[in-house]
Amino acid sequence: MSELERDGRITNLALATKVGLSPSACLRRVQEMEKSGVITGYRAVTNRTALGVGFIAYIAVGLSDHSQAAQRAFERAVAQASQVRECHNVTGTIEYILRVEVADIGAYKNFHTDVLGTLPTVHALTTYVVLDSTKDLRA
Repeated sequence: MSELERDGRITNLALATKVGLSPSACLRRVQEMEKSGVITGYRAVTNRTALGVGFIAYIAVGLSDHSQAAQRAFERAVAQASQVRECHNVTGTIEYILRVEVADIGAYKNFHTDVLGTLPTVHALTTYVVLDSTKDLRA
């Protein structure tokens, strides 16, 4: 699995060699993992800077209403926001952690004000600006 996570475009022959299986057995195992949902897809890893992303932040979001309806409404709203790359419902003193990627601090301010600031149940926001990423397995 780690070989596929490292390189999703590896050929079956190269993968089989690396993991010590015959090509046919390797292909069967990969297909089984796809069918069973262990492998849920393949993606391209992009250079965010080349795409104009110069500002990344994590935002802790606290809601004033803890009902299921309020959470679903919040989730629908952030699903529509292209700036939100990840949304995690968490336990603790907040309800959500968002990963937001935008061009710069001005674009973040606009997102903070025009998107998050307009959601009626958002009670508290704490922003953690990413200075550097020394380990990121998504890259």
